Amino acid sequence: MLRLESIGHVYGQERTLDAINLTVSPGESVCLVGPSGCGKTTLLRIAAGLVASSEGRIRDDFRRSTVVFQEPRLLPWRRLLDNIALGLKAMGVPRRERLARARALADELGLAERHDHFPHQLSGGMQQRVALARALAVDADLLLLDEPFSALDVGLRSEAQTLLLGLLARRGIASLLVTHDLTEALRLGHRVVVLSPSPGRIVHEQRIERPFIERDTAFLYEAAGALLRQPAVAESFLFRQDEVTP
Repeated sequence: MLRLESIGHVYGQERTLDAINLTVSPGESVCLVGPSGCGKTTLLRIAAGLVASSEGRIRDDFRRSTVVFQEPRLLPWRRLLDNIALGLKAMGVPRRERLARARALADELGLAERHDHFPHQLSGGMQQRVALARALAVDADLLLLDEPFSALDVGLRSEAQTLLLGLLARRGIASLLVTHDLTEALRLGHRVVVLSPSPGRIVHEQRIERPFIERDTAFLYEAAGALLRQPAVAESFLFRQDEVTP
């Protein structure tokens, strides 16, 4: 289990997170959602050990946690398989073995015809698949995902979400995914956790009981509307509406 206890964070003179208590259990998908600037990415990086919290304690009992960032962050001078195998190389896995594992993952993610391609020869969606494969290659049992599909258009985003759901289910991997999109959170999460505007606090948490396969567009919009009727959620997402309306 990943357990965040009373996490707070101060950046300079500004408090960005306050009193966050959050858990992720084995095989569970938790989606962290909230407005821009509420500290979602900071919280994810604290969970990953990339940023030290100002307050609180983190306990991560998973075997290995890996991060998928908003940008794929591929090495432009490396071919697709070498990018997927990067973590394995750092672990000292022999080249033949790591390329075999990278090849299997590439094929599983629909990249069978792209093994020798460089990043600039891949679409944005394909690059994000490579980043996901790189995270999975090291046998992670917890994925930490920072808005990994936000740069994709609607069709590619839906395709990538379906791909992620399949991977998590087949491999029994837990995930903590950051997004600003309520419908994405409702499609991908066993639980949806809503943060307030900065400083980020958990203001609402909801378990989604409907099976993933039954979460069609109608359900997603209906569930998002129901969430937005919760006063704390509405305040989080609409608190600056008067400032952005022309």
